[in-house]
Amino acid sequence: MMHMKLITTIAIVAIFVAGGIFIYFEYFKTVELENNDVEIAPEFVVDENPITTPEVEEVVVPEKETVLGTSVEGRTITAYHFGEGDKELLFVGGMHGGYSWNTVLIAYELMEYLELHPDTIPASVRVTVIPVLNPDGLNATVGTAGKFSLTDVPQTQTDTIAGRFNANTVDLNRNFDCDWKASGVWQDKTVSGGSAPFSEPESLAFKQYIESHNPTAVVVWYSSLGGVFASNCHNGILPETSILTNLYADASGYQAYEDFNFYEITGDAVNWLAKKNIPAISVLLTTHTDTEWNTNLRGIEALLNHYAQ
Repeated sequence: MMHMKLITTIAIVAIFVAGGIFIYFEYFKTVELENNDVEIAPEFVVDENPITTPEVEEVVVPEKETVLGTSVEGRTITAYHFGEGDKELLFVGGMHGGYSWNTVLIAYELMEYLELHPDTIPASVRVTVIPVLNPDGLNATVGTAGKFSLTDVPQTQTDTIAGRFNANTVDLNRNFDCDWKASGVWQDKTVSGGSAPFSEPESLAFKQYIESHNPTAVVVWYSSLGGVFASNCHNGILPETSILTNLYADASGYQAYEDFNFYEITGDAVNWLAKKNIPAISVLLTTHTDTEWNTNLRGIEALLNHYAQ
């Protein structure tokens, strides 16, 4: 009898133990499954109503400066831009470097004026200024290739003559492709026009800028005579060039000329521009020592008003 009770007790205990083991494993199996549930990363959730981000239009900021190239001696030739219009009006100084140093100063005066009076520039116009096309020639005269003061200028005009030419002793305004000759004329002197049209890095840099930017009109300052000269390279004066010549002359008070016939001109920059069908004028300051700023400002404003239309 005692033996049967013992067996019964052992059986009951075994049942309880087995049940406990079963519950234990079922519990932890459930916990493990819960812990091993795969959580879908938010980036992989398919949104039935996605929010689309509107495209932002790229804002193009016009460049303020353009490096055309470098001179024979490695000095930088830079164009400075003012305004954001489609019509580019280009002004050029320092073609003859330190010999015509006042053409450099008037270019810098224009740049300063445009910085102070940006409203002067019509919305349709972009003004570009190349203050020094011949930096080596300017440096030879005033000791710098950039802006300078009057105290840097030699006292006599004779001391500036060497600065007319680049470091290869080439007259840049005889190095362009209109009636080019290896030997050109300046007053009663023979000067070098280079070994070929655009043989000089300065004139080549200018050529490449013109061909890549195709300006609406070009004004080049020289000295000295006092006058506005139309450009022409055997294809007649462009109608727009005639308009620019008369506008600038009438506003400034300079005399207008259809051509420069005081002596033979070969390889001239503005005449080459005419050959490229780009309206261009030469503005010759009256002396070598004055920028005649107010006089020229009236001419500049006349052109700005013309291209505002």
